[in-house]
Amino acid sequence: MRLPCHNDEMKQVLIIAHLNPAFGSFRPIPLARYLPEFGWEPIILTPSNYDKPKSPFPFRVIETPYSDVKAVSLIKKLLKLNTADNIGSEIRTRIGITNKNSLFDPFLRLGSEILAYPDFCKRWLPFALKSSEELLRTEKIEAIISSSNPLTSSLVTSKLKARYATPWLADLCDLWSQNHDYHYSPLRKILDKRMELKTLARADALVTVSTPWAEKLRTLHKGKQVHVVTHGFAPEEVNIPPVSLTSKFTITYTGTIYTRNQTPIRLLDALKQLIDSNIIDAADIEVRFYGTNVTWLDEEIRQRGLHHVVKNYNRIPKNLATQRQRESQVLLLLKWEDEKERGWHSGKIFDYLAARRPILATGGNYDVVSELLTETSAGIDATSDADIRSALIKLYQEYKITGALAYTGNEEAINRYSHREMARKFAEIMDNLI
Repeated sequence: MRLPCHNDEMKQVLIIAHLNPAFGSFRPIPLARYLPEFGWEPIILTPSNYDKPKSPFPFRVIETPYSDVKAVSLIKKLLKLNTADNIGSEIRTRIGITNKNSLFDPFLRLGSEILAYPDFCKRWLPFALKSSEELLRTEKIEAIISSSNPLTSSLVTSKLKARYATPWLADLCDLWSQNHDYHYSPLRKILDKRMELKTLARADALVTVSTPWAEKLRTLHKGKQVHVVTHGFAPEEVNIPPVSLTSKFTITYTGTIYTRNQTPIRLLDALKQLIDSNIIDAADIEVRFYGTNVTWLDEEIRQRGLHHVVKNYNRIPKNLATQRQRESQVLLLLKWEDEKERGWHSGKIFDYLAARRPILATGGNYDVVSELLTETSAGIDATSDADIRSALIKLYQEYKITGALAYTGNEEAINRYSHREMARKFAEIMDNLI
């Protein structure tokens, strides 16, 4: 796709974001790719500590200096951690913690609570503020989007808004004090809520990824415009024409497992019961986990005697993860297990939509994932243990009869969740703001 060059008809938007997925949202890059189709030329302002792509971005990226929290920098050097990864996961792996819940975890959370207020990127603020102000003085920036996480993006933009009249759209892909994975103390939550209200009071509008989360924001930020724009998939990555499928009944999971609120145990237990009952032949099936190394999962697999069937791999490059998704008979989504949380769906489900393979969503409750699968006919929502067993039997029987699972997703409904549609919605909101 040929992107338009900057001209008088093109409006410029400054996107303040972190392009390292370990710290930030993965929304800014696809958003910036497609905004020019709708009259907006993006400029992304980001810290310099992110993995550079092999080919240049088709939009401007301005890198600023970045400085870690001193204690975090010292820990990384002492333990020789990968600075691009989540520090908590890295520490667990480096010191050999294999239990799902270890005695060391409360100390990790306490350290994070103290050091990361409001987040680990807080020392980026002066660098981002200086570069942003220079852009606002020298170029015609007609709107600003802050992308959270990191929360520091919102702090930077709030300070800019106090000095300039440029419309500000605060994008909260993850909520702040109402975060679905909030694990700090009640005192920290009070402080976060106060800072959130003070910071976002200057925003002209808020955006988040689901209706339940938008309702949370409307309740907290009285009278504020709140819009829903879901994540999406890259149109160029759609599995058309479809690639050849694996010969085995392959179930694949790609990405992070949030240990506190996602569990593959339900699937493992269902598989063991069905294999032990001779309903599923172990020789036919392969389950693959790709992502951040979850060491406790290996022990759960071993205890159930499923080590010949279920494999736990480390993280793989995105292009390889995409290939693994496309060739799979089934794609596994682990839903959020907190019964009070109905607004969470990871960006993974949209990648799965692009892969055009049947999705099996396990656990959790009736939520936005359930609604999405119903709307798109892209898979099965199996919340209970009995539902998971029934879904596996249904899918496996089709595999045994036909040799390959058919994909029955509703293309028209699925196409509403592309990155292009995401950018169109952002452009409409910004057009209305200015």
